[in-house]
Amino acid sequence: MVRAMTGASSAGPQEGTRPNLPEFTVSELSQALKRSIEERFSYVRVRGEISGWKRHASGHCYFALKDIDAVIDAVCWRQTAIRLQVKPEDGMEVVVTGRLTTYPGRSKYQIVVDAVELAGIGALLKMLEERKQRLAAEGLFAPERKKKLPFLPNVIGVVTSPTGAVIRDILHRLSDRFPRRVLLWPVAVQGEGAAAQIAAAIEGFNALPPGGPVPRPDLLIVARGGGSIEDLMPFNEEIVVRAAAASAIPLISAVGHETDTTLIDFAADRRAPTPTAAAEMAVPVRLELLAETAAKGGRLTDALRRYFEGLRLRLDALRRGLPDPQSLIGLAQQRLDDRAERLVVALAALVDRRRHQLAACAGRLSDPRQALRQRRERVAELGHRLDAAIPVLLHRWAERAAGLAARIETHRRSHEQVLERGYAVVRNAAGIPVTSAQAVAPGVLTIEFHDGEVSVNAGGKRRGKKEAPEQPKLL
Repeated sequence: MVRAMTGASSAGPQEGTRPNLPEFTVSELSQALKRSIEERFSYVRVRGEISGWKRHASGHCYFALKDIDAVIDAVCWRQTAIRLQVKPEDGMEVVVTGRLTTYPGRSKYQIVVDAVELAGIGALLKMLEERKQRLAAEGLFAPERKKKLPFLPNVIGVVTSPTGAVIRDILHRLSDRFPRRVLLWPVAVQGEGAAAQIAAAIEGFNALPPGGPVPRPDLLIVARGGGSIEDLMPFNEEIVVRAAAASAIPLISAVGHETDTTLIDFAADRRAPTPTAAAEMAVPVRLELLAETAAKGGRLTDALRRYFEGLRLRLDALRRGLPDPQSLIGLAQQRLDDRAERLVVALAALVDRRRHQLAACAGRLSDPRQALRQRRERVAELGHRLDAAIPVLLHRWAERAAGLAARIETHRRSHEQVLERGYAVVRNAAGIPVTSAQAVAPGVLTIEFHDGEVSVNAGGKRRGKKEAPEQPKLL
């Protein structure tokens, strides 16, 4: 409980006490203040500068309105925020309409906003100029981004209201100049949600695949009729400007009258002063094209006629400078006949000359039968000589073989005689003769005598020639 107290008087705290004053709880006092303020200021319009704009995750918006001397908090509920025609920004001077109330949880008073308006045309123009400079600094309005319009588009996409006079004017003008297929994407061109619909239409046309069931436009026209600067605000929204700048399809902006300017005009590839002028930019005049084509066709025909006439005159001049073709052919035919006769005579003479040369060569050659007979006699003589030489050769080889056998026998007998005199042949386990004591390895040795072989086991240390060798051990 809170007891309401007045300030202490000079007589002392006891004298300043007012025991007859009613008592309030904090909640009761807060509710009383809330009712008093809401009854006194049930509906107000407040002008000030937006500060601390913030959109909560719930969709509610919170900000403050301030001037040079004071600040008041403001809240805009989600259902109201989505219907605002002006998108609040920090530093924007606005006039808000709403109800004044309190927030007991923080002992604060605030205004619940129902509507937001720009505070005069000057503030709106200032906001648009600042937005224009910011977008231009990003390069969205750069001339090098502008795309060339197609000369004669097959399909034209139009983003505008389906019920206004704009679409009728565009269709009528296209029909007069050069009828083309038109795809209309209906949108709201002012009021709540208009900017989002216009941006979605531009992006939707760009998202159409080439060759799909819905033809992809070759050119876009974003249009609406004239109106106040507030009516044209959707075409100044950043979402629309960015969609126009990002469009891969060439885009014509035709918003308002000739004196009206919106930010989409700077982002578009071409600006038309009116929707009708946009249709004139989109297509040429069919009759003018036909007339121009006919005129150029006539000029082409005349030029071809003059060209071929000049070629004919030049050909005639060249023909007069040339000799008679018949005479040229006659001389060539005469030379050909002369060469043919000379060729026949020369060919006969050549054959006759070659015949005489062949006869002379044949006379110098011997009779082949006589040469064959001589060769046969020579072969027979060689055969007789070979028959006589073979026995002599065989006898000589037999004598040589007998001598070699005698030498072999002599060597064999010589080896046996050496063994009979007491010598022996020592072989290792591999059967290889051992010729020195250094070559003897411990192990089995074979000693060959004249009357047989004995196996011994070699061991012990090696001695020189003067040392008596150990007796081999018989196995």
